[in-house]
Amino acid sequence: MIKTITGHMKRRLWLAITLLIILSFAIISSRSATVKKAGAIVKKESKTNTVNSAFAGYVSDIYQTAGLKTSGLDYDVFQKAITGYYNLKQNNKIAANSSVVTVVDFNKASTVKRMWIVDLLKKQLLLNTWVAHGQGSGDDLATQFSDKTDSHQSSLGFYVTDDVYYGKHGRSLRLDGMDAGFNSNARSRAVVLHAAAYVCENTIKQLGRLGRSFGCPAVSPEVSNQIIDLIKGHNMLFVNANVSGYNSKYLNDSLLSQFTAPADSSVQLSKAGI
Repeated sequence: MIKTITGHMKRRLWLAITLLIILSFAIISSRSATVKKAGAIVKKESKTNTVNSAFAGYVSDIYQTAGLKTSGLDYDVFQKAITGYYNLKQNNKIAANSSVVTVVDFNKASTVKRMWIVDLLKKQLLLNTWVAHGQGSGDDLATQFSDKTDSHQSSLGFYVTDDVYYGKHGRSLRLDGMDAGFNSNARSRAVVLHAAAYVCENTIKQLGRLGRSFGCPAVSPEVSNQIIDLIKGHNMLFVNANVSGYNSKYLNDSLLSQFTAPADSSVQLSKAGI
C-alpha cells in the first residue's frame, strides 16, 4: 500500500515538474517577444526623433541666420510655414525652383509689421512689413476668419501666388487658396495681394491701427511692387492665426521622413526628387 502511494506521488511530482518547465519556457518566450517589440518601438522612435531633429535643425538654422527672432517672427509659426512649404513642393503645387516663402501672422496686431518674406536658399530676410486684414475680421487685431463671399474677412492657410494683373488697386497679384474650407474660395472672392494707401504709418497714428481691406492681404504702395516681384509665380504664402478648428493637409509631418538638410546650398527633398 505504501509503495503504491509513493509511486502515485512520484508520477504527480514528475507531472508538476514537467508543467513547470513548459510554463517557464512560455514565460521566457513571451518576455523575449516583448523585449524585441520594445526594441523595435525604441528604434522606430529613435529614427523619427532623428528625422524630426534634422528638420528642426534646418529650420532653426534659417531662423537664426536670417535674424527672424529679432524681426518678431515666432519660431513655431515659421516652422509651420516651412512644413507646409515642403508638403506643397512634394505635391508639385509650387515652383520646383521656389525658395522664397511669405509668412503673415495675424496673431499680431495690425500696428506690427507682421509680414515676412524669407529666402530659404540664402537664409535671408528679404522684407518685413505691414499687411492689412479684412474689415470683417476685427479692428486692430484679426479674430474672425472666413472663406465666404461678402464676409469681408481674411482667410487662413496656405496660398500659392499666381500671375500679376492690373485692377482697381493697380498692379496686383492673384492668389490660389490651397486649404479647402478655409481659403479655397480666394479666386471667386477676388482675394489678391494689392497696394492700399491705408497701409502706412500715418494711418496707424491717426486711427491707432491700419486701415482694413475686404479680405485681401493689402500692403503699402511703397513696397507693393517689390513684394509682387519677390513672390509672384507659384511661391508660397502662409497666413497664420491661432484659432481652433483650422487644419491643413499641408501640415502633415509624414513628409519629414523624407527630409534631408540641403548639403549643396539647394533646397531639395531626398526620395522626392525635388
